[in-house]
Amino acid sequence: MKFVLEVTVDEGAMAEDPAGELGRILRYWGGNLHHYALRPGDRSAVYDSAYQEVGAWRVVES
Repeated sequence: MKFVLEVTVDEGAMAEDPAGELGRILRYWGGNLHHYALRPGDRSAVYDSAYQEVGAWRVVES
């Protein structure tokens, strides 16, 4: 299995502070992953601090 995180970093709040926003996203989702079984097919949208969708994570077969 693979955990895939894709985030667009050149728009909105991500473009203004990419390292800060990506750090916030990783902290939030790192703490929230225990709510998921983490099986292939699991996925969720990822949002920046302005609550704009900037990507998604998903679990896929390797």
